[in-house]
Amino acid sequence: MSGNSELTPRAKLAVTAGKAAAAVSRAAGRGSGSVIGGRVALKLDPDLLGRLAQHLDVVLVSATNGKTTTTRLIAEALRAAGPVVSNALGANMPAGITSALAGGSESRFGVIEVDEKYLAGVARDVTPKAIALLNLSRDQLDRAAETRMLAEKWREGLAGSKATVIANADDPLVVWAASSSPNVVWVAAGQEWKDDAWSCPSCGGVMQRPGDDWFCGECGFRRPAPSWVLSGDHVIDPHGSAWPIHLQLPGRANRANAATSAAVAACFGVPPQVALERMYQVQAVAGRYDVVSFLGRDVRLLLAKNPAGWLETFSLIDPPPTPVILSVNARGADGTDTSWLWDVDYTRLAGHPIYVIGDRRLDLAVRLEVAGLDFRVCESVDEAVQSAPGGRIELIANYTAFQDVRRRVGN
Repeated sequence: MSGNSELTPRAKLAVTAGKAAAAVSRAAGRGSGSVIGGRVALKLDPDLLGRLAQHLDVVLVSATNGKTTTTRLIAEALRAAGPVVSNALGANMPAGITSALAGGSESRFGVIEVDEKYLAGVARDVTPKAIALLNLSRDQLDRAAETRMLAEKWREGLAGSKATVIANADDPLVVWAASSSPNVVWVAAGQEWKDDAWSCPSCGGVMQRPGDDWFCGECGFRRPAPSWVLSGDHVIDPHGSAWPIHLQLPGRANRANAATSAAVAACFGVPPQVALERMYQVQAVAGRYDVVSFLGRDVRLLLAKNPAGWLETFSLIDPPPTPVILSVNARGADGTDTSWLWDVDYTRLAGHPIYVIGDRRLDLAVRLEVAGLDFRVCESVDEAVQSAPGGRIELIANYTAFQDVRRRVGN
C-alpha cells in the first residue's frame, strides 16, 4: 500500500512544506533540516504523524541508552521482510519522527527511536505493533524527569496498549513500567548500571539483588521470567535454541541491543538466524564506533552521555597503555548540569594516558584529580591527538562534544 497517496490534501501540503523547509535549512548549512521540517509540517497538520504511520507496521524504541543503535539493528533485521523507514540519525522527538516518516510512503515497516519523555504521546499517535524498552537511568539532570517519574509516564501510557512490549527483565524500572501492558515479551538483556534501581518502583522498599535476580522484600515485586536470554555471545530464544551474535559493534551493551532486536524481529516473523545475520552489516551508528584517521593517527569515536553510558563504554575500550581522550560539554542538548560526572567511576581508566578536552574540561579535570588519575588538559582535539603516545586512540565524548569532534575530524 502506498502511504502518501492516501493522505488528505492538507496532509500532502504539510509534507511538501516540511520538505521545503528542511531543504532550506540544509542549504543554509544548519544540519539535516529534519526537525524544522517536521515542525513546519505539524503546524500545518497536527495529526500528520498518525496519518503518515497508518500504512506502516511500527516499532518504537525507547531507553536512556542504546536506543539509536537498537533502532538501527531492528531496521536491518526487518529489511529481510520488507522496506523500512526509520529516523536513523536519532531525531527522536515528534518533529524529527514526522520528517522521517514523510519519506516512507512505500515502506512496510517504521522503526522509530523515541525520546523517553515523548514515548506515550508518540505511541498514542502511531498505534505501534511493538515497543522495545531497554533501560532507564539518570540523564540530563537539569531538565529530565527523575527516573521513577519517567517510568510512571511509561506505565500510564502503556496501560491497555495493543502493542507487544519487548522489555528488559533486568531493569526494575522498565519492568514496572511495562507491567501495565497486557502483552509483554521479557528479555534478559542485563543491567550493568544499577545505581538508579535500588529502591522498589512499586512501593519504595529496598530492592534485594542476589546475583542476576532482583526482588522487593516488602511488596513482592520481582524480576519476571524472561523468554529471551542474552548468554555470552549467544541469544537463547523462547524454544531454548542458542543463536550466535556476530556484530561489528563492540561490547556487551551492543550484544544486549542485538538480543532485544532479535526478539522484536521475531514478533514480525523474522527468525533469529536471519535477523542476527543482517545485524552484522552494521559497522557504525551515526558515527559511533567509527575509526577515523586524523593527524596521522587512528581514533575510535565513542559516545557516552550519562553515567550508565560511560560505564558501558569503559568496558569496551582497549586496555592500557591505550591513550584515551575525554570530551565533555554542557550545552542545551547535553543538559547544563555536570554533577553527573561524580557518579562515573573514572578509576577504571587507571593506567591509560588521559587527555581532557571540551567546554567543561575543567569540571572533568577536577573529577579526575579527585579520582587520583594522571591526565593532561588540552585546548583542542588536535592538541590531544598530537600529545598522545603511539597506537590507536579511544575518544569518548558526550553528545554535543561528539558532534564537535566529528565535524573536526571530517566524519
